[in-house]
Amino acid sequence: MRISRIYTDLPLKLESSIKLEGQQAHYLSKVLRLKANAYIILFNGDGFEYKSLVTVIDKHSITLEIQESAAASSESPLHTILGLGLSRGERMDIAIQKSTELGVTEIVPLFTKYSEVKLQGERLQKKLKHWQQIVISACEQSSRNSIPKVHLPQQYSSWCKELDCELKLIFEPTGKTALPGEEKPTHVALLIGPEGGFSEQEINHATKAGFQAIRLGPRILRTETAPVAALTSLQLLWGDFNS
Repeated sequence: MRISRIYTDLPLKLESSIKLEGQQAHYLSKVLRLKANAYIILFNGDGFEYKSLVTVIDKHSITLEIQESAAASSESPLHTILGLGLSRGERMDIAIQKSTELGVTEIVPLFTKYSEVKLQGERLQKKLKHWQQIVISACEQSSRNSIPKVHLPQQYSSWCKELDCELKLIFEPTGKTALPGEEKPTHVALLIGPEGGFSEQEINHATKAGFQAIRLGPRILRTETAPVAALTSLQLLWGDFNS
């Protein structure tokens, strides 16, 4: 039986106790219906997993004893930065979730010409927290022990201009059909547009900033599908899908 994995931002130390409260305690006791003497895996992004025993279940908290720790890395050797045009509703959520499962390292939401999402102030901070929780949940599910960083949304043109990366790719229907056949890179940046894609001006701006235009086959993919196809291709070529 698969042991549930839970992320916490608390420090974790072998042979110590930890108390989980709030939503995490509710999820473990009411949703998973864990009982005393059950085991879960804790992680906090330090590269280790901590096998922990449930010792006490209270109304609003669960106490666990950390019994084992092990270095466990499921991170890809390929560092990927995903610049993702802001999309509405669950399209953005799905793209972030699946990109995390596929090993993305950083996610940068981008304001583009055809982005219909306007974020600022409190709404921006709330949305950023929401995206980071999606990333954490995806890490819990996919056995990742490092948490991808979700950056504050940035303006498309300034991000393209300032980005320093070994290989930069923009995925759009008028690009070339093949990924570059150069030596294996260690850092790759990807640009993927919102529902309406990129404008001609944005494509030109990206290519002037050093991005190579790549076409993901003869079919036009949705904004939440394109990151999956792109990251899968990169992990097959230069990542850990063949390891």
